[in-house]
Amino acid sequence: MTMLTPRTPTKLAPPGRTRRERRAAELEAGTRRVAERLAAVAARPVVRVLQDVDTSREGLTHAEAALRLELHGPNAVDRERAPRWFAQLAKAYCNPFIGVLVFLAAVMFWQDPADPGVVILGVMVGVSGLLRFWQEYRSGRAADALQRLVTTTCAVQRRVGSGAAPTTFEVPMDRVVPGDMVRLAAGDIVPADLRLVTAKDLMVAQAALSGESLPVAKADTRPDDLGREGSGDPVEADNLCLMGTSVTSGTATGVVVATGADTWFGSMAGSLVGERPQTNFDNGVRRVSFLLIRFMLVMVPVVFMVNGFTKGDWNEAFLFGVAVAVGLTPEMLPMVVSANLARGAVAMSRRKVVVKRLNAIQNLGAMDVLCTDKTGTLTEDRIVLDRYLDVHGAEDGEVLEYGYLNAHFQTGLRNLMDQAVIDRVDEAEEVVVDARFSMVDEIPFDFARRRMSVVLSRNALAAGAGPAEHVVITKGAVEEVLALCTHLRDRGETVELDERLRDRVTRVAEDHNRQGLRVLAVATRTVDAPRDTYTVADEDGLTLVGFLAFLDPPKASAAAALRGLADKGITVKVVTGDNELVAARVCADVGIEVGHVVSGGEVDGLDDTALRALAARTSVFAKVNPVQKARIVRALQAEGHTVGFLGDGINDAAALRDADVGVSVDTAVDIAKESADIILLEKDLTVLEQGVVQGRTTFGNTIKYIKMTASSNFGNVFSVLVASAFIPFQPMLAIMLLVQNLVYDISQLATPWDRMDEEYLRKPRNWDAKGILRFMVTIGPISSIFDIAMFAIMWNVFAANSEAHQALFQSGWFVEGLLSQTLIVHMIRTRKIPFVQSRASWPVMVMTVLAVLTGLWLPFSPLAPSLGFVALPASYFPWLVGVLLAYCTLTQFVKTRYIRRFGTWL
Repeated sequence: MTMLTPRTPTKLAPPGRTRRERRAAELEAGTRRVAERLAAVAARPVVRVLQDVDTSREGLTHAEAALRLELHGPNAVDRERAPRWFAQLAKAYCNPFIGVLVFLAAVMFWQDPADPGVVILGVMVGVSGLLRFWQEYRSGRAADALQRLVTTTCAVQRRVGSGAAPTTFEVPMDRVVPGDMVRLAAGDIVPADLRLVTAKDLMVAQAALSGESLPVAKADTRPDDLGREGSGDPVEADNLCLMGTSVTSGTATGVVVATGADTWFGSMAGSLVGERPQTNFDNGVRRVSFLLIRFMLVMVPVVFMVNGFTKGDWNEAFLFGVAVAVGLTPEMLPMVVSANLARGAVAMSRRKVVVKRLNAIQNLGAMDVLCTDKTGTLTEDRIVLDRYLDVHGAEDGEVLEYGYLNAHFQTGLRNLMDQAVIDRVDEAEEVVVDARFSMVDEIPFDFARRRMSVVLSRNALAAGAGPAEHVVITKGAVEEVLALCTHLRDRGETVELDERLRDRVTRVAEDHNRQGLRVLAVATRTVDAPRDTYTVADEDGLTLVGFLAFLDPPKASAAAALRGLADKGITVKVVTGDNELVAARVCADVGIEVGHVVSGGEVDGLDDTALRALAARTSVFAKVNPVQKARIVRALQAEGHTVGFLGDGINDAAALRDADVGVSVDTAVDIAKESADIILLEKDLTVLEQGVVQGRTTFGNTIKYIKMTASSNFGNVFSVLVASAFIPFQPMLAIMLLVQNLVYDISQLATPWDRMDEEYLRKPRNWDAKGILRFMVTIGPISSIFDIAMFAIMWNVFAANSEAHQALFQSGWFVEGLLSQTLIVHMIRTRKIPFVQSRASWPVMVMTVLAVLTGLWLPFSPLAPSLGFVALPASYFPWLVGVLLAYCTLTQFVKTRYIRRFGTWL
């Protein structure tokens, strides 16, 4: 918490917004308030800031720190916690179908406590919930194991008591309070938001907050610093260090101005607690569930009334109506969905993917837009020397040699670009440092000069006869080095650097900057009067040799992975905090059509409607902050897209949570992993592409079960209505309906292990409640045609046309109904010709055979009398085969017409 200004009350969002929109508006307002507060801190003199937080350069006393800790609380941000196991278990049973089944079981128990249907329904409910609970609980524990803190303490300057000398103590990060003086050195994580009091050569890695791949330089600061106005973005302030960033080089002391939820980091973390937004999967399951429940609520009363009026036995009609309700309810849907998702999670774990939330697997398959950061996903997340160029922009080995000598002989801490030069030479073996040179002196890098120099002795062996020469080799920012040059090297000749040539070489550097490269200049001069020590004044009269150009190179696999995602119908949009030029260069290199690069400033200038249109046609967003990233995700969702987001930084956390599927990596910051639904153990789009295929397979097998069961159940109810209206007895006993349903549903437990046709996996797949209804009313009645045909056969051929022979009628229809339901699975599971063009997996084949054998065995089994069955005559089976063949033939014909008409099947 901060002591700078009183809190501003949160303004309520306008009425009429959804909860998600209100929460997003509150997050944006909170982040804006923190940004304004930090901008004010950056603009104030150090002395004023110390007064504001009631501290001094010596730091707080232990007693003062304890009081402030009690007042402001621990220096910790809000973060999402995994629910306790019993809460997860209860949530696993929060499903509309499970509610229906529990209600039906209660009704059946009320009617007859000994009814075996109660046990059957209880087993279905129990197994379904437990399967879902165990997989999510296990995945949550695996994800927790990936979260490990890099450091837990920081160096804080405090005093034992008033008047005592300040001493540096290692203090747990969560015990840091406003007013503490924190000391920073290379390798330290910044524990809170700090205003720099002193700083020397400070470089800070801010990628987790900004997406900037290279460390950024902070201003050398003195205790009399007067502050400076900034852009309003705290990340860009050169006299602030923000919580969650880390020091790569240099030293500093800073005063804590904000802790916990009041930090820039904390303002983003506040969006990550509370109820998660509804995803594509949640909305799809809800729509389909209530479609089927509404259908059941219409059909069951009709069956009840028809049976009651035609048979006159209302009690029996009620029991039959309950059995029909069970038959109409895809009671195994929660279990099949859970089994599908669990199997998908296991399969993905073998591909180095941890699934934290099972629903995310289907969302991954439905994803048609992937928003991704650039660094580490499209690029290798390391700096390499891409080019070494002369003053005309042509490759020149002399430039590489001088750049290498500068990097090799410096004694200070090498930065990433120095190491990149050395690595390039080591790989190519293009320069060999031998007895030709020896170290004389160096002029270290500082942030005011933005360059460093080494002075080498060109030994007599290398220089020929005569005394050894001293050579100054300078490397640094182009404008700084160029200002010190009086000559340049042009094709082996030293030429005076006039204004015309100066403009030309400046354009060469700028052209490469526009290509997204980080460019440094290399210059040299031979010293006329060699000596032992050198100063900044000796960096003068230099001869420009050329330029070194660096970049974070694209991954070798990135372009192929992007083509693979495009082939799967997924559009990739890059959303990065890095600058526009770098983002455009990398995207072009990996094959993304860049077009106009939209900046975060442009996003802020648009309302939600305009942003939706812009987001739909834009491929690359650069220099965007966390709030803008989340807005872009929501804008794409508002256009009807299922959006995935891949990121690993603090600045990605809000977008990860808002996306339909948030994907992070095991090396990400903890808060990003907590916000994600899926964690990759390898930051590679190829791994993600495999996850997409698994997600579509999972969804395809789920939708198979729904369409097969819904259409079959609809046909059965239609058949029951016809039979109830014209047959003087129950066409099938309630217990027979339950057994038939149970055998069929058990056979469908193999559905998660089925394979999907390659054509199905090429496009994103989504829930379509209207499509399921259309499928149900088109395919369902086909079974009724052959059910009625079997009624006629049993009535006329086998004389099962009176109550005395109703058991024969019921047994005959039971077998035909069960076998037709089971065999038709193979007709519906593919749009191709079954068994010829597409075959089911062996688990599905085995379960089909077992279900068929069970159906044929039951009328002859010892269980037959208790279930109401009688043995069927041998002459029944040729008729059964004929009906089933006719059923399959007609279904294949209707399937072909259906695909031609609607262009889809599953």
